Amino acid sequence: MNSSKSSLAALTLGAIGVVYGDIGTSVLYALKEVFGSGHVPFTPDNVYGILSILFWTLTFIVSLKYVVLVLRADNAGEGGLIAMLALASQAVKDKPRLRHMLLLVGVFGTCLFYGDGVITPAISVLGAVEGLEVIAPQFHKGVVPITVLILVALFAVQKRGTAGIGRFFGPITLVWFFVLAVLGVVHILDHPVILWALNPSYALTFIWNNPGITFILLGAIVLCVTGAEALYADMGHFGKRPIRLAWFSVVMPSLTLNYFGQGALLLQEPEAVQNPFFRMAPDWALVPLVILATMAAVIASQALITGAFSVTKQVIQLGYLPRLNIIHTSARDAGQIYIPFVNWALCVAIVLAVVTFKSSSNLAAAYGIAVCTDMLITTVLTFYVIRYGWKYPLYLCLASTGVFLVVDTAFWASNLLKLLDGGWFPLLIGGLVFSLMMTWKDGRRLLNDKMRADALDLSSFLEAVFVSPPARVEGTAVFLSAELGIVPNALLHNLKHNKVLHQVNLFVTVRSHEVPWIGLDKRIQIESLGHDCWQVVLHYGFKNDMDVPKALEHIRGHGFDFNAMTTSYFLSRDTVVPTLGEGMAPWREKLFAQMHRNAGAAADFLNLPNNSVVELGSKIEI
Repeated sequence: MNSSKSSLAALTLGAIGVVYGDIGTSVLYALKEVFGSGHVPFTPDNVYGILSILFWTLTFIVSLKYVVLVLRADNAGEGGLIAMLALASQAVKDKPRLRHMLLLVGVFGTCLFYGDGVITPAISVLGAVEGLEVIAPQFHKGVVPITVLILVALFAVQKRGTAGIGRFFGPITLVWFFVLAVLGVVHILDHPVILWALNPSYALTFIWNNPGITFILLGAIVLCVTGAEALYADMGHFGKRPIRLAWFSVVMPSLTLNYFGQGALLLQEPEAVQNPFFRMAPDWALVPLVILATMAAVIASQALITGAFSVTKQVIQLGYLPRLNIIHTSARDAGQIYIPFVNWALCVAIVLAVVTFKSSSNLAAAYGIAVCTDMLITTVLTFYVIRYGWKYPLYLCLASTGVFLVVDTAFWASNLLKLLDGGWFPLLIGGLVFSLMMTWKDGRRLLNDKMRADALDLSSFLEAVFVSPPARVEGTAVFLSAELGIVPNALLHNLKHNKVLHQVNLFVTVRSHEVPWIGLDKRIQIESLGHDCWQVVLHYGFKNDMDVPKALEHIRGHGFDFNAMTTSYFLSRDTVVPTLGEGMAPWREKLFAQMHRNAGAAADFLNLPNNSVVELGSKIEI
């Protein structure tokens, strides 16, 4: 009993550090952007109205939508947009056109994650470092260089992994939330009537009296819920209960107290609107607060960077991106990975965002579109999961997701007003990633179609070969093939040049599925082809680590012993040649050929031993 309580406490502390780092730093800029926009006349009634809208936005979107509803839609215990996409696509698998549309929508939402991943570290760290301007205005010129330095240092240490410093994330973020609450309480005690803003009537009155202004302000108000997607995305790491417990016991109360404290400060000192968060602190606490805020922002950025690595690995295994070099940074935790290309691409994009926009206020204009689009997509996918996957009645599905759809659409439409002011930036990043993903997916389909059209049937080929069999040599040959039941090019080249066949031959096809995990009991599918030749299919979920040698160790007992020391792996290293004609547009075919050429080695991706791999090349025209 005590150990379970201890485990729950540890998981809850971990969730505070990883899951809520992003939403925890929104206090740095959310209220500042609402009142700094110039759209709201500065009156006590308006302060009460805005605080009420902020509180009920947190309650409605985070507490009700994500914590209560969306966390229920787990995919074998995993969460996130990809897990939700897999659930939705499985739920409508008997409706191919609808399934294809949902896949496109879900993949686009995943691409926007990278746009969000660029803006979040930039605005969080900038917002924290801008506290220096409150200490002394002359620090203004140093804000951007210091921010860039912190961010570059953060990306430079990624290759070392986060296992060593990760244990400090929870305690530091817990201190951060404690400080948020204390700062809020101090100012609330000076003006306790501010708590009347908890009454939703203040929000409704403001909306009724100022419908146009409210619509415009939604683009800034949504900043208070940035990071809400992390609740769902990190469910597999911490579980539903710790995430819910952390939200209701620590995060939600601390955020509410801080926002209301900022409101109380603004009623007494309207000039504090330039940076209400840091103006809450006494002069002696400003330097420690800036340091703590910067640490919280770095932790929030770290969680998002780690998430980018994880999402990229899942997308690769679903077949939407080419293989990339993936480095495991922890011997104990398989989820601790580092992808150099993603790391430095994010670093360049984030530094570019900081240098281009120069302040958190300018970045706030770019923030929101990607977040709101992902929220909208999550709501749409949730409807199909509970309607077709869980088989709930239509009226209940419409009632549970329809209200969220209206709210999400309102926030999304408001953020479209910021499109020309910077909202184009994350959309541009998302659009570029989407183009890459769809080009790779379509290119792989064309490549596989071409290979199938030109390929020989494996069973028929083996029958013909063994009419007059070649010399057999001892050992096991593993021929990797993307398509089931066809003759791998590597086998043809081996017979042509070496004129031998191994004693045991395994024709292995690796399949990725739209589920997070596939256990060892369902990993292997094996079929005898005669003459000590076997067709093997290995099944993996999009969160499994692919390890072909380890999987093949479990096929002993099928008439042969698998010995890693006497096994050779044969792969086809295909060169794609783009040609005019049917298929993709010429520029997409050239892009695909370039992506295929630069893809990571299949041997590394499948964890094959380097000293046992033989690659035989061929050219394929698409």
